[in-house]
Amino acid sequence: MNDTLGDWKRSHYCGNISVADIGREVCLMGWVQRRRDHGGLIFIDLRDREGISQLALDPDRDPAAHNKAEQVRNEFVVAARGVVSARPEGTVNSKMKTGEVEVEVRELRILNSAQTPPFVIDEYTEVAENIRLKHRFLDLRRPLLQHNLIMRHQLAKSVRHFLDDQGFVEIETPVLTKSTPEGARDYLVPSRVTPGTFFALPQSPQLFKQLLMVSGFDRYYQIVKCFRDEDLRADRQPEFTQIDCELSFVDRDQIIDIMEKMIAEVFKSTLNLKISLPMPRLSYAEAMTRFGVDNPDLRFDLELVELSKQVENSGFKVFAEVVANGGIVKGLNAKGCAGLSRKEIDDLTEFVKIYGAKGLAYVKVQEDGSWQSPIAKFFTAEEIAAMDQALQAAPGDLLLFVADSFRVTNESLGRLRSHLGHKLGLIGEDQYRFAWITDFPLLEWDEESRRHVAVHHPFTAPVEEDFALLGSNPGQVRAQAYDLVLNGSEIGGGSIRIHDQQIQKKIFSLLGIGAEEAEEKFGFLLSALEYGAPPHGGIAFGLDRLAMILTGSDSIRDVIAFPKTQKATCLLSGAPGQVDKKQLQELSIRSALRPQ
Repeated sequence: MNDTLGDWKRSHYCGNISVADIGREVCLMGWVQRRRDHGGLIFIDLRDREGISQLALDPDRDPAAHNKAEQVRNEFVVAARGVVSARPEGTVNSKMKTGEVEVEVRELRILNSAQTPPFVIDEYTEVAENIRLKHRFLDLRRPLLQHNLIMRHQLAKSVRHFLDDQGFVEIETPVLTKSTPEGARDYLVPSRVTPGTFFALPQSPQLFKQLLMVSGFDRYYQIVKCFRDEDLRADRQPEFTQIDCELSFVDRDQIIDIMEKMIAEVFKSTLNLKISLPMPRLSYAEAMTRFGVDNPDLRFDLELVELSKQVENSGFKVFAEVVANGGIVKGLNAKGCAGLSRKEIDDLTEFVKIYGAKGLAYVKVQEDGSWQSPIAKFFTAEEIAAMDQALQAAPGDLLLFVADSFRVTNESLGRLRSHLGHKLGLIGEDQYRFAWITDFPLLEWDEESRRHVAVHHPFTAPVEEDFALLGSNPGQVRAQAYDLVLNGSEIGGGSIRIHDQQIQKKIFSLLGIGAEEAEEKFGFLLSALEYGAPPHGGIAFGLDRLAMILTGSDSIRDVIAFPKTQKATCLLSGAPGQVDKKQLQELSIRSALRPQ
């Protein structure tokens, strides 16, 4: 039988004792990292969330405690009473936070035994992710993941402290709400009380936080769980957490000013790092021109250059015809990379094809400045000189080109730029480069549905000077929207909202949402806009993604306690799972799939 705590109370965390505690009696509790028997003396490394302490058990000092220590194995839960002492000369471990001291144990209690875990619980052992997720309760004992979750806690604490000081009120919004499928797919929840109807889990508290502005809560925030039924990547989860904010009687610049100060405070409180303010701003048009994407990584140069004018009349038909058909040609200069092999260039070609490009043209600039390339013969000396000048080409450079539609050219070459930044080692460690991206298009044309769709969401206000274009050229209307980008990742996005009912109805109409559908889906919002809605706007930050960057993690799953896999399953609990027939009957549901 295991021991009980009795009247023992923990005095210190294992990782928090130091030379200042020498001579002090302490009581530690935790998990056994390892046990070492040195021919009489037994040492136990005891671990908790704060770190590890070394316990020393001497048979001459306390035979009962020493005898009990002989029973101990890895991951046993134990409690120890003893006195902190300096480690003997030559045994100090400078790599440990507590490496100068140990605890001379007087009493030891085994609170629980443990089976041998399926993997070693430390920060060095490589373990397959499916094994880690299946035994997540053990995985979370690892110091790295404990550090990540504590950092996440500090992030959320810092946000709450800052927003509280700025007069924001934390208000919870409903989790069971109405399906408004204008973005990703909703997770649906059947209603037992009203058979045949469904709630939806919120993709965002968007409409409710706007209603709170109508209600007079002029500064709202919430650290809120949201849900999207979409295909997953390393930085996506079906359930995720947002830092959600909304403000009344403000413009875009005021929101940006407050929010970048909040992010600066987060970095100061978590990493003790000072962020320079104000953060740079780029218009959407400038970001696309220079980097090909609206979430550019500004930690390195390697900018894109449009070459449509230089090649529109060239003898290279691939380029000339793309320009004639309304497409664009862009290039980038991979400085000093002319030595890349044909295989490496072929790999880059396959990379851009992922984003829709039909191919990747290349030029190696020789020592004499001439071009070595299959396409060199199609250009005149003047055209080559013009492209060299535009790309600032020099001997030893590798010039890369894509010719296609505006979207494909920019995305494929923009993603290639980021790929090369990592491949060529252009990104220094511990760099944090922010940028606000502004003046996004309000709408974009969707070929599949043959209608305009909202670039952000249907409640984003147009730039005021573009109002006149709503009737004549809606594709040219800019949005009062803004994203905050950090190291090539969008960490937050928001906009000034539409607070005028007539403008909101106009936007619904442009999106192909008729009056009847608008009333059915968004009637409660349209009604609220009739009752004195103030000018308002807001933003939402991805807390998970921000935590991933702060901790230097490669996957968002490493900053979430119990994450899902890329197939949106929980290996720990087995969710999602089948339910029994009675439950389905209560919900008036019949499955179209037979049980496996």
